[in-house]
Amino acid sequence: MVEDRRVLIIDDEEDIREVARASLELVRGWQVITAASGRDGIAAARTQAPDAILLDVMMPDLDGPATLRALRGDPTTAHIPVVFLTAKVQAAERRNLLGLGATALIAKPFDPLGLADELARLLGW
Repeated sequence: MVEDRRVLIIDDEEDIREVARASLELVRGWQVITAASGRDGIAAARTQAPDAILLDVMMPDLDGPATLRALRGDPTTAHIPVVFLTAKVQAAERRNLLGLGATALIAKPFDPLGLADELARLLGW
């Protein structure tokens, strides 16, 4: 079930990054790149050309929405599907985040064993 996919995880919480990385690598065999901040994530997206980005909404300095705006404003990263990781799952918040140009949302806390399959389903992989 190994697929040739590269996913960038941008989250300021190391535990979340590591659990998500393990899930995507072990369940689907995807290559995973991680970044601990929005700025590092933007740089990684530019240089690593991921197939998708998992992006935390709440981060210090440059939050998820600001990071997404920067990604969408750069021709080298504008096309990359972005899925927000968020604890904010009310309908109004979901509409707002999707309205920013995100492809989908995954609620935190997520099921580590189901994360890769959920991401694949949301992205049509």
